[in-house]
Amino acid sequence: MQIWVGLGNPGAEYALNRHNVGFMALDVIAEAHGFDAPKRRFQGWAIEARLGTEKLLLLKPATFMNKSGQAIGEAMRFFKLEPQDVTVFHDELDLAPFKVKVKRGGGTAGHNGLRSTDQHIGPDFRRVRIGIGHPGNKDRVNGHVLGNYHKTEFDDLADMLGAIAAEAAWLARDDDARFMNDVALRLQP
Repeated sequence: MQIWVGLGNPGAEYALNRHNVGFMALDVIAEAHGFDAPKRRFQGWAIEARLGTEKLLLLKPATFMNKSGQAIGEAMRFFKLEPQDVTVFHDELDLAPFKVKVKRGGGTAGHNGLRSTDQHIGPDFRRVRIGIGHPGNKDRVNGHVLGNYHKTEFDDLADMLGAIAAEAAWLARDDDARFMNDVALRLQP
């Protein structure tokens, strides 16, 4: 069993925020692979599914970003899993928009969802970092992160989310390099 977590804030007013791109990624993965509708579980919305031979729990915490780790920790304890069995999909300021990178462990870079996850399960989880770019001035970061994607970005956003969903099986098989490579190839102009 693996737990895949999308980070975001619950509520329609946040649905298109850059900060919610983790929620968006899980939604597109579930839709692309024909998974069942989510059920309320583990302080969030959860789907148990199979991707290839791998059993997954897709989890969108309903606790708001700064308490995401509570839901993740609860699900991890329920399934008796370790932090290395957890993959967190999240927005990343330090990556160019629509770039996707995977890493294991690391710091929180001021990201409240990662900070909460780290507090509840430790730092040794896998991260799928989804680039939202930096607005250039630290005073504009909050508005950028909590701002909606612009209409001119919708096609690029859809392409990136589709690429993540199409290549998700490589993540399930723990082939991070193949996942990143194949996502990048799909996003080439």
